[in-house]
Amino acid sequence: MYLPATLILGSPHDDGIGDAAALSGRLTYLTMCLTLCWGVLAATGWVRRGTGHQALRTGHVVLASFTLALGAMHGLTFLILDENSATVPGLLVPFYDGEVPHAVGIIGFELLVAVSVSTGLRHTLADRRWLRLHQFAYLAVGLLAAHAWLGAIASGHLAVIWLAGITVTVPPVVLTVLRVLPAGTLVRIGLLDPAPGTPERDAEPVVVRVNVDSQRCHQYGVCHAEAPQVFQLVRDGRLEYEKRPGPKQTPRVQAAARACPMRAIQLIQPQGATR
Repeated sequence: MYLPATLILGSPHDDGIGDAAALSGRLTYLTMCLTLCWGVLAATGWVRRGTGHQALRTGHVVLASFTLALGAMHGLTFLILDENSATVPGLLVPFYDGEVPHAVGIIGFELLVAVSVSTGLRHTLADRRWLRLHQFAYLAVGLLAAHAWLGAIASGHLAVIWLAGITVTVPPVVLTVLRVLPAGTLVRIGLLDPAPGTPERDAEPVVVRVNVDSQRCHQYGVCHAEAPQVFQLVRDGRLEYEKRPGPKQTPRVQAAARACPMRAIQLIQPQGATR
């Protein structure tokens, strides 16, 4: 998204790297908008009101991971230019090179990384404190958007239609996809939770036994958020859980198993169990 004016005209190698930097920057902007949109729509209940289904947190986590990966790729491309004035400190330390658009992007990206790392501390903090920390992501998104716009202005390649178009169209596109695609498909791929009124929710819950693969579990705490009465993260980082939860907890346990990003939760229905 931001190419210094001195690098606009360069060798064929630099031209190719510049195209890669621009593409990765634009994809970062796109996934950032999608991540923000999904998080807001899920947290405010817009997904549920629009589709009749509750959004799962897994989609938000996956989109955030893609945003960080693409943003890191965008920055690293500047280190392999032939006519290169970029340095590692210049990519990590705000205002190191005196470029305001560059500094704004560094601050925004590093703040986004810090917010993402903080998700691992969620089980050690009260929910309210963790949410306040997570809200710094909005500031990070604002800084990265400013980086995109200021950088485009500085390089003389302000793509107003492209940037503004993505910013404005991402929310309606996401809602349209959620409305048009079959709900069963979205439930199966783990983006939506079954809505009240479906057979899975209204039928009397089955009795299940819970088994967690300790080798695959990374203690992200998603299961605790979905079924806090069954899954507990203790202070030393271990996961404790009820192996035989009551039938009333089965829907929440099933939601936790679907939402687990590592697919570490196995649900076993004992032989002879009835609905």
